[in-house]
Amino acid sequence: MLSEYKRRIFSISSEAEFEELALWAFQYQCKNIEVYAHFVQALGINPAQVNSLDSIPFLPIEFFRSHTIIDREFFEPALEFHSSGSTAQTRSVHWVSDSELYEKSFIQAFRHFFGPPEAYTILALLPSYLERPNSSLIYMVAELIRLSQQPLAGFFAEPNDVFLGNLHSAIKSGTKPLVIGVGFALLEWANTNPMSIPQVQIMETGGMKGRGKELIREELHGILKRAFSVRRILSEYGMTELLSQGYSMGNGVFETPPWLKIRFRDPLNPKQTNAQAGGLNIIDLANIHSCCCISTQDLGEQTTGGFVVSGRFDNVDVRGCNLLVSS
Repeated sequence: MLSEYKRRIFSISSEAEFEELALWAFQYQCKNIEVYAHFVQALGINPAQVNSLDSIPFLPIEFFRSHTIIDREFFEPALEFHSSGSTAQTRSVHWVSDSELYEKSFIQAFRHFFGPPEAYTILALLPSYLERPNSSLIYMVAELIRLSQQPLAGFFAEPNDVFLGNLHSAIKSGTKPLVIGVGFALLEWANTNPMSIPQVQIMETGGMKGRGKELIREELHGILKRAFSVRRILSEYGMTELLSQGYSMGNGVFETPPWLKIRFRDPLNPKQTNAQAGGLNIIDLANIHSCCCISTQDLGEQTTGGFVVSGRFDNVDVRGCNLLVSS
């Protein structure tokens, strides 16, 4: 059934099918993910009585900092991803048992929202992430660059002459230039080399914490749109603890692939996970070998076509790929 599950999650066609697979994943993880099993037991929940999405418990994301969350049947991890943060912080660790499943998840999601990677010349402006050998974002972008097979694609520590030369050559090449960048690097580029490049797609992955003035997402996007004469700025919503990502196509509303769902918990009643706004709970069916149902510290609300991220709970670290929040 596990191999069938991994195949089916990428061809989900209905809410009922998602719920069926999520419930199967819950039962599997109660048997195979020791930390999650103990968490469910501590809540006094009988797994046999969990029969709907509303009754599945969500593991607090902080557990990835303090516990090893991994499938006992696949205990030898293929990959090890660490969250961002200062050296004083305890970072989350996501042990990934099946690298092929992770790759299939982010490649399928990219195709779902943007089309084939081969159509793009991807220029990655991710200086802070290049310093982290265990970054899931770097792993994802590197594989997308490899699949694109474009000689001008690559990673850049700063918006230097080589970056700008490759960008202009990519514009002339007939492929679709896509700049994927962390917020502060995109801002540096906008401040030092503004230019009219309406044919270039720009995707920010968050990342302004500790890099000068804090900007909310709308402010940063406004600066970038004016600097580069582009109509929209794309965004990615992802984090170390997930194997799937959501994307905003430029309006601040994030959409998710069919195997990833966002639910909202009432801050005053965390057991209520079908609210219209509140704390973000995430069901990532690709996380079968760690934990599919995660309770995050992000705040947001359901909206037409997807969800928006509005902030974070007080007194928590701002981290990961979604450091920029809305006003």
